[in-house]
Amino acid sequence: MNGLETRRGPKRVILWGALVAVLVLYGFPFGYLLLTSFKTPLDAIAVPPQVLPSQWTLANYVAALGKEGVVPALINSVGTAVLSTAFSLALGVPAAYAITRYRTPSGRIFVVAALVTRMVPTIAVGAPLVETMRRLGISDTTIGLAIAHTTISLPLSIWLMSSFFEAVPVELEEAAKVDGSDRLQALRHVVLPVVSGGLAVTAIFAFLASWNEFLFALLLTSVRAQTTPIVIANFQTQFGLDWGGMTALSALYSVPVILLTLALQRHIVAGLTLGAVKG
Repeated sequence: MNGLETRRGPKRVILWGALVAVLVLYGFPFGYLLLTSFKTPLDAIAVPPQVLPSQWTLANYVAALGKEGVVPALINSVGTAVLSTAFSLALGVPAAYAITRYRTPSGRIFVVAALVTRMVPTIAVGAPLVETMRRLGISDTTIGLAIAHTTISLPLSIWLMSSFFEAVPVELEEAAKVDGSDRLQALRHVVLPVVSGGLAVTAIFAFLASWNEFLFALLLTSVRAQTTPIVIANFQTQFGLDWGGMTALSALYSVPVILLTLALQRHIVAGLTLGAVKG
């Protein structure tokens, strides 16, 4: 027994070392951004770079929130992301359910085709969308941008929800039908509660796809529907980029996603483990 623990010891050390290395690689850029948001302008452009501020200040946050267009852009970002997430779920859930339950060859081809569209460069879709939105009269509007973002998140939503629906035994729906439910009632009252964790995971990915999107927001908005990533990119002074303001607004922009993830953490874990013990 002691020999077995001795052999496992180095493996655990290696695994924990790899985990720490991954956390540092992923966490350091955000940590450096957060620290830079508290630096003075001179510290932000110091050469060589200083990791810790020599003087901590909240001036960057005050200036960022006080800049014209920042608050409306934050509101636009929230509205666009919420609408895009709602569109993705409203279209993706029925599509994924039909694909997994009817199991037609065309349905499986549709799933593959939906994933292939994710490989198309965004700019190739963005250029036609500009003209399409203009003709429809929804250029530079929140709903127009949300529709454009849905083209990004919908294929992934269909693919994710298809995998979650596959993990739900058909017998549950058959039992509901015996009790007098039709297919739609079985979906709403039986299947969707079971895959609520999967819905949370899909919603998070759809929300993030819209929240972080830059190119469509750049092409399809000018003033009224401009989102925060565009505003962050425009933080400039007569001497160059305003690193303090950019990092401060970027840190603030990360807060809603972090809070949303923490709020849905239990559902996300349930969604990721859904179907792990199927069969």
